[in-house]
Amino acid sequence: MIPMLFMVGITSAQVNIDQLLETGIGNAQRFSESYFAPVGEGVIDGISNGWYNSGKAKKLFRFEVGVVGNLSFVADEEQSFELNINEYEDLSFRNGTTSATVATVFGENESDVTVVVNEGQLGEFEITLPDGIGDTGINFIPTGFLQASMGLPKGFEVKARFLPKVKTDDTTFELYGIGVQHELTNWIPGWDVLPIRISGVIGYTNLKGSYDFSEDSVISGSGQEIEFDANSWLFSAVISTKLPVINFYGGIGYVTGESTTDLKGTYEIQRGSLINQTLVDPISVSHNNSGVKATVGTKLKLGFFGINADYSFQKYNNLAIGLNFGF
Repeated sequence: MIPMLFMVGITSAQVNIDQLLETGIGNAQRFSESYFAPVGEGVIDGISNGWYNSGKAKKLFRFEVGVVGNLSFVADEEQSFELNINEYEDLSFRNGTTSATVATVFGENESDVTVVVNEGQLGEFEITLPDGIGDTGINFIPTGFLQASMGLPKGFEVKARFLPKVKTDDTTFELYGIGVQHELTNWIPGWDVLPIRISGVIGYTNLKGSYDFSEDSVISGSGQEIEFDANSWLFSAVISTKLPVINFYGGIGYVTGESTTDLKGTYEIQRGSLINQTLVDPISVSHNNSGVKATVGTKLKLGFFGINADYSFQKYNNLAIGLNFGF
C-alpha cells in the first residue's frame, strides 16, 4: 500500500493555492494554516498506528514481517473553518459580511467563494478561494507500509517500518520508522500465570512527500511544488490475551508529532501589493498534534500466517489492518 496523502488531499485540492500569493504572503500563509490543518494533523495520528498486535514480545530471534494499512477519518468539523476577514489585510467579501465558512482540503464549498483584494482602490481584483475534495466523498487519509519485528533478549522486541521512495509523474512518497516493545508480564511476580500479556511500546515514524504542480500553476515560475514532512511518536501500554488462535488486544497511549507543508519554487506575481516581484519558497506552515489514544483490536494466527485489525479512538479516529507472516 502506498500513502495516498497527496493523491487524496493536496494533489486534488491545490487549485488556486498559488494564486493566494497575489493577496500577500501573510494572507496566503494564514489561509494555508487552516486549509491544510486536517492533512497535517491527520497524518500524525495515522502514521502512529499499527505498531503492535499483541502484548506479547517475541522470543529471541523470532520474527514477523508484513504489511500494515491505515485509514484516518476526518470528522465533519475538520472539513471547514471560519474565515474572518478582519484577520486578513486588504481583503473583503463583496456582500459586506465579515466572515464565512469555507472548505479545508477535505471539505467542499457549496458554491465558489470569492474575496476582493483592495476593494474600491486602483487595482482591485477578485480571486476564488481553493475548494476541497468533499465532493469526492473522501473523508479519510490512507497510509500504508511494510513492517518487520524481531525478538531480542530479556523480553525486548525491535520493530521497523519502511516504504521505499515511490515516484509517479508528479508525486513522491517515502516512509520509515523504528520502535521497541518490552513485555512486562514476566517481571511482575505471579503475573505470568494470568491469561494476559502486558507490554510497553514506543514508536517513531517519519513520512515525506512532494507534489509538483508546475504544469497546473496559474502563476508563472519554476520548480513549483508542495513538500510535506511529518514526524509522529507513540508511547503506549498494551494488553492482550494469550490464546492459541484468536486473541484480543488493546492499548492506552499518547501520540505527539509535528508536520510541515511548504510551498516551494519561484512565483512571478502580476497583481496586488507584490506586483512584479518574484517570490521564492514563499509559504511554510506547521501543525502540531498531541493527545491520548485508546486502541482495541483482534488478531487471528494460523501457523505462519496472521491477520489483525484494530480501531483507535483519537482526534482522527483510525482503522488499521495488518497481514503478516512469522513465528
